Amino acid sequence: MLGASMCPFCDPLVWQRESVGIDNELCLFISRPALILPGSGIIITRRHCPTLFEMTSEEWQASYDVLQRVQAYLDALFHPAGYNIGWNVGAIGGQEVFHVHMHVIPRFADEPLAGKGIRYWLKQEANRRPDAGQE
Repeated sequence: MLGASMCPFCDPLVWQRESVGIDNELCLFISRPALILPGSGIIITRRHCPTLFEMTSEEWQASYDVLQRVQAYLDALFHPAGYNIGWNVGAIGGQEVFHVHMHVIPRFADEPLAGKGIRYWLKQEANRRPDAGQE
């Protein structure tokens, strides 16, 4: 796990380069040009915080406020038909950078996987635990 000094989401240069200007004192939305899912990005806290379980109530509210503004921005720019919003927590949960970040992924009706959300990937037979059903 990286500390704050080595965390890519704690780097103000990343904030400057990848921010689309939707932020507040505690959180910001960053987005890289995405060829597959245009408009997708993440909302991060300015304070280094490993997971959402360590966020303050003020950071939760600030994330919500940024999310509302991100939705308005993406709706106007891309006109998505839906969204996936999510958090990965811990390595087993898929978290690769240990700085809390909320994924914001606009979804479109013409995608090959339209209608397939998080449940589609996690609740497949291939993901069954070896001892599932024995509890």
